[in-house]
Amino acid sequence: MQRSIKLCINGYRHHQREDRMCGIVGIIAKQNVNVVAQVLSCIKKLEYRGYDSAGIAALHQQSGLKCLKIAGKVNDLITLEQQQPLSGNIAIAHTRWATHGEPSNNNAHPHISHHKIALVHNGIVENYEDLKTELLADGYTFTSETDTEVVAHLLYKNFTHESNFLIAVHKTISRLQGSFAVAIINSDEPDKIIVVRRGSPLLIGLGENINFISSDTLSLLEFTNRFIYLEEGDIATVASDKITLYNEALQPITRQPKTSKLISGTTIEKNGYAHYMLKEIYEQPQTIKDTLHISLENALHDIEQIAPKVKRVQIVACGSSYHAGMVAHYWCETLAKIPCHVEIASEFRYRDVVVEDNTLFITISQSGETADTLAALRWAKEQSYLNCLAICNKDESSLVRESDLSLMTHAGVEVGVASTKAVTAQLIALFLLLLTLAKAKNLTSTQYHEYIHQLKMLPIFAEQTLLLDHIIQNMAQKIVTKEHAFYLGRNINYPIALEGALKLKEISYFHAEAYPAGELKHGPLALIDDKTPVVVLAPQDKLWDKINSNMQEIITRGGELIVLTDNHTQVFPPQINTIKMPKTIPLLTPILYLLPLQLLAYYVAAARGTDIDQPRNLAKSVTVE
Repeated sequence: MQRSIKLCINGYRHHQREDRMCGIVGIIAKQNVNVVAQVLSCIKKLEYRGYDSAGIAALHQQSGLKCLKIAGKVNDLITLEQQQPLSGNIAIAHTRWATHGEPSNNNAHPHISHHKIALVHNGIVENYEDLKTELLADGYTFTSETDTEVVAHLLYKNFTHESNFLIAVHKTISRLQGSFAVAIINSDEPDKIIVVRRGSPLLIGLGENINFISSDTLSLLEFTNRFIYLEEGDIATVASDKITLYNEALQPITRQPKTSKLISGTTIEKNGYAHYMLKEIYEQPQTIKDTLHISLENALHDIEQIAPKVKRVQIVACGSSYHAGMVAHYWCETLAKIPCHVEIASEFRYRDVVVEDNTLFITISQSGETADTLAALRWAKEQSYLNCLAICNKDESSLVRESDLSLMTHAGVEVGVASTKAVTAQLIALFLLLLTLAKAKNLTSTQYHEYIHQLKMLPIFAEQTLLLDHIIQNMAQKIVTKEHAFYLGRNINYPIALEGALKLKEISYFHAEAYPAGELKHGPLALIDDKTPVVVLAPQDKLWDKINSNMQEIITRGGELIVLTDNHTQVFPPQINTIKMPKTIPLLTPILYLLPLQLLAYYVAAARGTDIDQPRNLAKSVTVE
């Protein structure tokens, strides 16, 4: 994508092209140790992010720098390496989503300049065209369409004029505009990997006579659980037995290593399921239990301390996390009687925001690296918000590290690009958070404990909902042959209708739209016919009569309905296909109704034969705008 758009990091605005999350891995060991197989093993663990090409460069003391790359999957790269073996005690690898240039062998990373310098890169160099023009005038030739090759050649050019490679890297980085993470090896200095972080996440893994670099903790857990998380502007030289860190002014700094709580192994296996997404849908009863148990044990203490001061709440998020925030808006004003505003991060960061006194600023993100959400947080920290609180699934993420407070969601590793259990965990965390605020405001102890009791019943209800799998699979057949679908919900369930439509779009490439059911007569009703299935969220709550009327309007126009309801006494006409849900209290129906909508999307996608875990054009973490 080549359109110019704005990016704001730490309050600064400039132009940026769109990109998605790629993967970086690197290993350096003592001499005579071949790390190629380990690097390939690590980069394979980043496949869940989505990518279209892969590559590896290895540096050997005798044979020098060699590189293999391919437009395809990591398994294709592994096969290629078996045919053309690499060897080296230093290696870097990359998985790429195409932005500058189509997926091809030439455009894949690493990029090499003059057989000496190899570089992998996440993010975007926005001024690459000006730099490329300069390098072409100096006689450099290009074999790719990427912005990354520009960085490799510029680095080589600076190194020819500067004997200290670290200074050459610093000089090169200072000329780049954009958001990126970079890892570099140089055959003239075969004892180090140099890494730089500006915007995109990057970390260093610590071992014995071996060290690692990666864009994601998960890729390295097979080998280490001790990490140094680079901060904005950090530069580091990584040797097999030494790490040296610098800030963006190239002054020495220290960052304390942290031990990850994540574990390797079976956490990223499919365990007999056809797809990670289906496995993760079925893990949700346990996700609910874990998030409830751990949060109730110790995670709410800091929130209890500030709760009496909170007069307003501002929630900022993207995608599915934004839908979770929309549900929280209803909870906040219903339970705690506190005004709440919810905004998409990419919109919030570009408007003039009025910060009211004693406002709690909440960010929500599965990865904790979402660029728009991070930029909003960094702006908020410079304002007069009461506190900045992150709701996140990764406690090592930038969002958590940079927030005043955090509430972790304990969903475990989520591999499928389309989020399922992470959203459910966010909803549990948000309900607990807002229940804590309500307890400090107006909720009696009896009411509080009744809500906790109802929350603790949710895992049982979730398991009962998953037993409807075969019914939902049959319902999917009513959608798969159509071209469009509508999702309707009212009040607190409208955001879940939005999430259901999003899931269908994400993994089946099926056009679906969600509306508040009361808006049906204000335009969408014109599109209702026998070719357009309508999915309706209809719990038996105070708005049952209203949404029942909406369903009658659809039936009158020949529409086919798929209705999720806990009204087990109503006799429905044959035009209504019902999914009979377990009954919980109205405030908690959004959590429960998520599950069948996820299954519905999954089975439509399975019938259409799409790549469910890695849908086209999408990635797990969007780390630049």
